[in-house]
Amino acid sequence: MHPTVNIAVRAARAAGDVILRYHNQVDLLTIENKSINDFVSEVDKTAEKAIINEIKKAFPKHSILAEESGEILGDNNFQWIIDPLDGTTNYLHGFPQYAVSIALLENQIPTHAVIYDPFKEELFTASKGEGAYLNNIRSHCSIKASTKEMVILNSRSETRRGLWEPYKENFKELRPIGSVAYKMGLTAIGKADIFATLRPKNEWDICAGACLINEGGGKVININGKEISFNNQKTLIEPGLIAGYN
Repeated sequence: MHPTVNIAVRAARAAGDVILRYHNQVDLLTIENKSINDFVSEVDKTAEKAIINEIKKAFPKHSILAEESGEILGDNNFQWIIDPLDGTTNYLHGFPQYAVSIALLENQIPTHAVIYDPFKEELFTASKGEGAYLNNIRSHCSIKASTKEMVILNSRSETRRGLWEPYKENFKELRPIGSVAYKMGLTAIGKADIFATLRPKNEWDICAGACLINEGGGKVININGKEISFNNQKTLIEPGLIAGYN
């Protein structure tokens, strides 16, 4: 495992310890409503501080873009993209679909990534040119000849709103899962065939997942077929995304 990924793993596990510590105490948490169905709790903030502390100890000059803390200025050629708890709503409702997401951009290209599900103890890791791994076992994106054979991981909230009804006959299965990062990790190692979302996402939602999918032999594009970019002064990736074997 690349030394930089080792630092990210240490940071992700520190965040995971925070997440699990409060797992059975969510009724006691202070929760803020950022927007409709978008929440932040003290767990998000504490987990994010744990990640930033580990990264800053190892790379004090690097810049950081974190969901709760915003941008921490530094050398913008090296920028860490952090989501301390992707799937906060699931977590607050006791639904075990959430993950820690950490990625490093080097000159706007995702080069190292960690996605960590502390509940299931699943650790997805990747470094540019070195492949995608789940718990240190190298894997790759699934290859299928037809969409009729494919399992697609999509959004629980988009499914509830009926946004996927026009497409459900095109795939073998639409499987709603709550965490964007976790869905992308599963796609990168071939546990599903496609990840897709019909709604815009933030960089911290998808940056680590994009690195993993690239290293799993896949590609992430927007739903108009265009390549996506990071660290471009715009954190919202529009209009939606699809990823799978390239």
